[in-house]
Amino acid sequence: MVVGDDDTARAHRSGTVDVLATPRVIALCEEACCKAIASELAPGTTTVGMKVRVDHMQPSPVGASVVAEAMLQKVEGRRLTFTVSASDDRGLVAVGKVVRVMVDRDRFMGKCDNT
Repeated sequence: MVVGDDDTARAHRSGTVDVLATPRVIALCEEACCKAIASELAPGTTTVGMKVRVDHMQPSPVGASVVAEAMLQKVEGRRLTFTVSASDDRGLVAVGKVVRVMVDRDRFMGKCDNT
């Protein structure tokens, strides 16, 4: 992705500077996790976020190209643990771990029903 004005800390209200927002870095890392296993999931199955620990170490200015990568490290039942990283043109921006859980999409969404 190329960092745009809507991706900044100012736009996300997580800071007052015009650099890539930490919440946007986390979203990129979660997106990388989803892409890493998308072809392996059974029909009707999805993953949902459970835990995120990301160290955002360097700023990425508007216009920078940022790429997130995820590698599946561990599978414990339905729980999937990934190592993640994000880099821009200048080097490593963030590293961390993301835990996602495999769920049945319809059953999970049924938990949102108020009836």
